[in-house]
Amino acid sequence: MKNLTEYKKILIIQTAFLGDVILTLPLVQSIKKYSPDSFVSFLCIPSTSVLLENNPDIDEVIIYDKRGKDKGLKNYYNLLKRIKEKNFDVIFSPHRSLRSTFISYFSRVPLTISYNKSSFQFLYKKIVKYDKSIHEIQRNLSLLSPFGIFEKEIIKPLLFASDDDRNVVSNFQAANKIDGKFIAVAPGSVWYTKTYPEEKFIKLLDILREFGTKIVFVGGEDDSGLCSKIIYSSKNFNAFNSAGKLTPLQSAELIKRSSVLISNDSAPMHLANAVGTKVIAIFGATVPEFGFYPYGTHDTIFQTNGLKCRPCSVHGGNRCPIKTFVCMNKIDEVKLCTEILKSLR
Repeated sequence: MKNLTEYKKILIIQTAFLGDVILTLPLVQSIKKYSPDSFVSFLCIPSTSVLLENNPDIDEVIIYDKRGKDKGLKNYYNLLKRIKEKNFDVIFSPHRSLRSTFISYFSRVPLTISYNKSSFQFLYKKIVKYDKSIHEIQRNLSLLSPFGIFEKEIIKPLLFASDDDRNVVSNFQAANKIDGKFIAVAPGSVWYTKTYPEEKFIKLLDILREFGTKIVFVGGEDDSGLCSKIIYSSKNFNAFNSAGKLTPLQSAELIKRSSVLISNDSAPMHLANAVGTKVIAIFGATVPEFGFYPYGTHDTIFQTNGLKCRPCSVHGGNRCPIKTFVCMNKIDEVKLCTEILKSLR
């Protein structure tokens, strides 16, 4: 096996969600640490590509719109052709999907690396044990082990907001008179069973009303309606909605300026860890033991322990299998509020 420095053109495949891309960034950082002269390309979907802007460790972003304009076999073959033409020396695939495996295999790159739990893992040249007992960041870093590189600790992802991004966030704060300490709230998720109920978020806002602290809701465009509904259904007039108005890097900058983020098991939680903001994380269908937990020194996790039905899914689902949603409904909004207020001292 050659030294990593001898592989000059490197491709990383991560076409999953925003949170998955965030947790892949430490792999990029380590590659550049051990092979600073390598050319690193990153294959991702359009909605996550904006997170990689201004990143000095990534030399090229290859966008694969697998559910949009690049959908279909013809466009898939065109992608393979593009990758072949770039003559990569090695592919790292933290994404374990069959599609990612086929991209790696049919690109005919000399060295391909993924996990022993990846779909059709036998098509990779090198496979690494998928260790369920460690954080996802550490798992991604383990893909470097075939080169004798063993990064055992969690490495914080680096994000690079621009001056324009910071100005956008400052203008948003100024327009809503948000200064001093404020709370960030991320109530959304792709999966229903990973989402703390909106009526409980409304109760949380009503409790926080008594303390007069500004609250900013964060998320993507798909979260905007939920955030607006929670805000307008509450009696709290100090809550503002940034969901859908800011890019991921701008949202990260806003979260960075907050005192604390309260979030489901979703991408904003990972953004907060990246920028060093305390996280209060709410876990329902999923569990921290899957390796996607917040790792900050002062982070707090709320979950309902002792349920036979939990976890009910690796990723979450669109309905509660036992129709009670007890895992989320048992999490007390008063206790959440108490933890939030500790962060404002």
